[in-house]
Amino acid sequence: MDPRRVAVTGLGAISPVGATAPATWDAFVDGRSGVRRIDEWGDELPVHIAALVDTDVSTSLTVPERKRMDRAEQLAMVAGREAWADAGFAGPAIGEERDRVAVVVGSAIGGLHTTIDQQHALERSGARRVLPHTVTMMMANGAAAWLSMQIGARAGASAPVSACASSTEALHWARMIIASGAADVVLTGGTEACVEPLVLAALAQTRALSRFDGDPARASRPFDAQRDGFVLGEGAAMLVLESSEHASRRGARVRAWLDGTAVTSDAADIVQADTDNQARTMRLALRTGGIDASQIGIVHAHATSTPLGDRNESIAIADAIGVHPVVTATKSMTGHLLGASGALGALATVRALQEQLVPPTINLDQLDPEIAVDVAAGTRSVQAEAAILNSFGFGGHNASAVFSAA
Repeated sequence: MDPRRVAVTGLGAISPVGATAPATWDAFVDGRSGVRRIDEWGDELPVHIAALVDTDVSTSLTVPERKRMDRAEQLAMVAGREAWADAGFAGPAIGEERDRVAVVVGSAIGGLHTTIDQQHALERSGARRVLPHTVTMMMANGAAAWLSMQIGARAGASAPVSACASSTEALHWARMIIASGAADVVLTGGTEACVEPLVLAALAQTRALSRFDGDPARASRPFDAQRDGFVLGEGAAMLVLESSEHASRRGARVRAWLDGTAVTSDAADIVQADTDNQARTMRLALRTGGIDASQIGIVHAHATSTPLGDRNESIAIADAIGVHPVVTATKSMTGHLLGASGALGALATVRALQEQLVPPTINLDQLDPEIAVDVAAGTRSVQAEAAILNSFGFGGHNASAVFSAA
């Protein structure tokens, strides 16, 4: 076996449907939604639904940590600690080992709660009332920085910021770091916490958000004929990646292999996706992993529940992979976690390969007749050698990752 082949040895998550990675996976298999109505902000907002993390992070973080971290950083720390422990590490790297450990954590926006709260503090009470930790709480690389200190990583702490492709791009760069020999272990993933009135109002103005007025749990409906936009969510998901040589040396459990990744850019429109380029991204990920399209049994689609986006992605999947794989869209349960969505999708993809079980795309009452792929409306047993994960973001950012069963 290639000693630099990349193994997935740890998973962590805190999501709208679960406080941990196992709880999140169980919710996926059961088809449970984390979308609910939000009434705190009054009637001025055009949208009143979102998928929030209900877990109290105070049980996992100290008071000083909570005071010095934005919510996005807090969620990343909770998920990162879980992933690190799940991989079998008892504590931070020590000695020379620290120079072989890296962190890559993506986020589309970063510390937005802090940015908005401290602007309000400045306006209400003046400059002296602005928190001294504001900048380190605001910065998009904050989560990567905190996690590097948590696990003793000195081989780099990077923070891709590429809209909704951020954390799948993080997987790409993490794989490249290991494959190049620059590190043996990388803690990677994504975090997002931007369910704020400003973001909801702005996305509503673009007509990207669902205005479903029934049961909030039924609002996110990828590939359904009646879908009308996505639901904003928050959360974090982390994976521990390491070289096969390093994993074997310490007797680590391998959950799956991250064999291929690809990152491309459309260089076209700031909002509208390029379907041909989405297909090209998938083909590149297959090629780098040495995986044939016929081996792909599962597709975790980006599928946000927008009318045009879901249709275009289904065309790209059929073009690059074919119509034989089972397609799933867990955003039907969690909403769209923006920069963290790819990492949460990666968690679902890895567990799907482990269990040979594909989570359902809930709320799929009637498949859009323009969708030509096989979408799982219920939990589906499969026999899959490999799976592919897609993430596409505003700005023409595309990222795909190919996993193989361990």
